[in-house]
Amino acid sequence: MEKQQGFTLIEIMVVVVIISVLIGLVAPNILGRVDEARVTAAQADISMIEQALEMYRLDNQHYPSTDQGLEALITKPSGSPEPKKWKPDGYLKKGMPVDPWGNSYQYLSPGSNGAYDLYSFGADGRDGGEGYDSDIGIF
Repeated sequence: MEKQQGFTLIEIMVVVVIISVLIGLVAPNILGRVDEARVTAAQADISMIEQALEMYRLDNQHYPSTDQGLEALITKPSGSPEPKKWKPDGYLKKGMPVDPWGNSYQYLSPGSNGAYDLYSFGADGRDGGEGYDSDIGIF
């Protein structure tokens, strides 16, 4: 008969301890980057929506109103101001994104300091905040 080979309980425990130590050292560095990645993703979405709004304005001579909202980039809006040359396939090919925290992007036209405000409330989903909870966008 051949002798069976395998790992002892001690050997398995040593491997588990080593893996636990490595995870303990690496995880904080990776988890700390998650919030930064979400902010970067929100900024990228806002930039994409901003480009779609500019295309909308070029075609229609105005931005969508607050009432028409960002949905005007997906489906032809009703109400005033009526779009003159709305693109039949819309302005956002992949549909309206939600922010990395699962909330809708906010849009006001006219904006507080310009033609429009486009922003995310950030991690807390509320107006204002500090750090990762602060609003991200164009004001």
